[in-house]
Amino acid sequence: MKRSLLSYAVLSLSLIGLTVGCAEQKTDKTHEQQAVNSNIADRLERQNNKKRAKNVILFVGDGMGVSTVTAGRILEGQLRGESGEENFLSFEKFPHTSLVKTYNTDAQVPDSAGTASALNTGLKTRMGMLGVGPAQTRGICEGADAHHLTNIAEYAEMAGMATGVVSTATLTHATPGAVYSHTADREWEGVSKLSEEAIEHGCKDIAQQLIEFSYGDGIDVALGGGKKFFFPAAEEGSENKGGSRTDGRNLAQEWQDSADDAAYVDNRTNLMAIDPAKTNRLLGLFTDSHMTFDAYRTENEPSLSDMTEVAINMLSKNENGFFLMVEAARIDHAHHAGNAYRSLHDVVALSAAVRKATEMVDMEDTLIIVTADHSHVMTMAGYPKRGNPILGLVSAPWQKDGELLLATDDKPYTTIGYMNGRGSVKGERPTLTQEQALDPDHIQQALVPTSSETHGGEDVPLYAQGPWAHLVGGVMEQNLVFDIIEHALALKQRAVAEASKKEKAQEN
Repeated sequence: MKRSLLSYAVLSLSLIGLTVGCAEQKTDKTHEQQAVNSNIADRLERQNNKKRAKNVILFVGDGMGVSTVTAGRILEGQLRGESGEENFLSFEKFPHTSLVKTYNTDAQVPDSAGTASALNTGLKTRMGMLGVGPAQTRGICEGADAHHLTNIAEYAEMAGMATGVVSTATLTHATPGAVYSHTADREWEGVSKLSEEAIEHGCKDIAQQLIEFSYGDGIDVALGGGKKFFFPAAEEGSENKGGSRTDGRNLAQEWQDSADDAAYVDNRTNLMAIDPAKTNRLLGLFTDSHMTFDAYRTENEPSLSDMTEVAINMLSKNENGFFLMVEAARIDHAHHAGNAYRSLHDVVALSAAVRKATEMVDMEDTLIIVTADHSHVMTMAGYPKRGNPILGLVSAPWQKDGELLLATDDKPYTTIGYMNGRGSVKGERPTLTQEQALDPDHIQQALVPTSSETHGGEDVPLYAQGPWAHLVGGVMEQNLVFDIIEHALALKQRAVAEASKKEKAQEN
């Protein structure tokens, strides 16, 4: 018994010592310990917001898989002179996260059309189709109307809300196109791209569908690239050299003619000069095709943050709220080229745009979701030390400064690589220098030779904050994102109520 009492006494003294030790440690916290404790405090204070959302902003980082987010996070930190790993992209601080399954109904590894349709309509569909159900065959116009999938923007307009779409791709590309169009083939961006069968059966090209969006007052704000699909093809002797429309229509002019307060802009200066008080509909087309990668963007082109800012200022005027989709499209395009430099800089641009949005809206009544449509086959590997340049050659923690880790062929390699793509090496690998690896035009080495690097099939991350963001969690099917947005806005209920209201007004 005495031995037991002595043991208890020793244990008690030990616990007292640990408590004192902890108290001493708390008086000398490192910056990282404070950050960790702060995160715990934030999580303990979280409360679910079950108010009906007034607004929803859906950000899509096209091709932004988990490895791309991680590498983008590190790059953003390193651009500020930090090691990078401790950094958080703006949306990574959102309290609710999930992993999202991205497959199409006919594809294990998806494309942007099928995935963007799932996000916008609540139903998965085939690869290559926008807003059309999977019972339809891709590329066949006949019968497509019977498989029309109603999207968020249509419900929002029926509910009296404002709607907008922003993209650094052509506005007629797959992800922005899924916001407002219904087409059996994503390639039908302009009239010149329609098949003979599509023309015969009266299918409209995607650009025409944006201009003629017939729900509510139509899409209120549309900003991005793709000017060529909205202007007529040049006739001999004409000053117009950028259009590709073979039907002679000038859709930008038709947009301006749609209302006295409708405007069209084609450069950053004119965009930023727009007065929302005098403009209710705004179309901005800043390049003939896709917009410039953010790392090379000129002053003539608006940034993703600029376009997001103007769109929110325009749409916020509607007392019924708004739905806005913003796409950082060129993350995907740079990956396809095997160029991580451009891709990751566009991730940083997306982070800035999300930060801008959170500063402009009331997060108590605005649900913001940030996700990707699909992933890419970019990897991070090789045991680089902390703070190693994310785009550079690998130097391990146990090596001296300036020493590089070598592969079994006695040559250095980069942290970032691709499973397939243009960077595939035939025969002996070339010996890379750090200068070559960090060159903005460097194409990362790849394993399988393909003309274009491909999408990846793994789940993608989703980040959410605002009303009903707590519905996000675990592993989700991609089409559930639509259901969360619809629930947060009570969209279908409001659309029915608004329709009933208008019907009664007409009767009276």
